[in-house]
Amino acid sequence: MPSTKGYRLHYTLGEYLLDLVQNSIEADAQLISLEIVEEQSTTGGTTIRVVLQDDGKGMDRDVLARVLDPFYTDGVKHPGRSVGLGLPFLKQMVESVDGTFHIESVPAEGTRLEFSFPGGHVDAPPKDGITDSLQRLFCFDGDYELHVVRRRFDSGYILQRSELKDVLGDLETVGSQSLLAEYISSQEESLDTQ
Repeated sequence: MPSTKGYRLHYTLGEYLLDLVQNSIEADAQLISLEIVEEQSTTGGTTIRVVLQDDGKGMDRDVLARVLDPFYTDGVKHPGRSVGLGLPFLKQMVESVDGTFHIESVPAEGTRLEFSFPGGHVDAPPKDGITDSLQRLFCFDGDYELHVVRRRFDSGYILQRSELKDVLGDLETVGSQSLLAEYISSQEESLDTQ
């Protein structure tokens, strides 16, 4: 039976990742590092751990405390919007499934966010759509480098935006996006077979 520890939207893991990387891009990050790891937990289940680090604008202590308030917005990032739900919903989800959440940030240096949760928890976000979400992460507008490390137990793969652009081109055409989706899908499938 689902938890009653509070109401939240049921995002997939991929939707959380999209929101986090978009935050980094909008904070003028030039380098974004994303690690998505599934590993054996000490209780015999699976733990999903995500680490995102960027070199964007960063935040001081006051702003960092406020970004976890769903009713806070700076009015600049999304003009006309009076709430900011991405990080507060992520933190709420993690806490509702007995996971861990940690964020730290330094002005003019960047932000580091790490969270983990038990993959088998009934209220954990589904992993559906990882392929689609990873594809979209590389295709956001902007001049940024995105480095993704994806691991499941003893296997994994690495993707780097600059290398993908060298091979596929601008990542804006339907053809290059289709090839990117096919490549990421093949990498995800290889995790399932190992």
